[in-house]
Amino acid sequence: MSVDVLYTTSAEATGGRDGKSGTLDGALSVSLTTPKELGGSGGEGNNPEQLFATGYAACFLGAMKFVAGNESGFASVPEDTTVRSTVGIGPRSEGGFGLEIALEVSLPGVDKQEAEKLVERAHEVCPYSNATRNNIDVKLSVA
Repeated sequence: MSVDVLYTTSAEATGGRDGKSGTLDGALSVSLTTPKELGGSGGEGNNPEQLFATGYAACFLGAMKFVAGNESGFASVPEDTTVRSTVGIGPRSEGGFGLEIALEVSLPGVDKQEAEKLVERAHEVCPYSNATRNNIDVKLSVA
């Protein structure tokens, strides 16, 4: 499947999980630290799972807005809509490490069945969902 790329960004990391990472244009710069649960110090800084969780949550909300604005039959997305993304990491039985993801969506004032329909469609559109499909189990729920 080909992609008609409309935007590209680049980032660079040094030092691994206890280093630094940022975009080459300087718009984002983070200090990295390994969580205690993974054998690190758990000090100041962020980790790749936090960055993935924030990116997925924002992207999924954008996909919901895209669907609601471009396809008929979907409720509009209220301003106070939230997507909570929970990302877990741990060893896989097959070796190496793997992720598990849960997305909990709150669409205040939207009928639950309509909200679930929008969430399912957004999951088909979202690039993070497409990147994880058939590789990482993503659990969807509507609060």
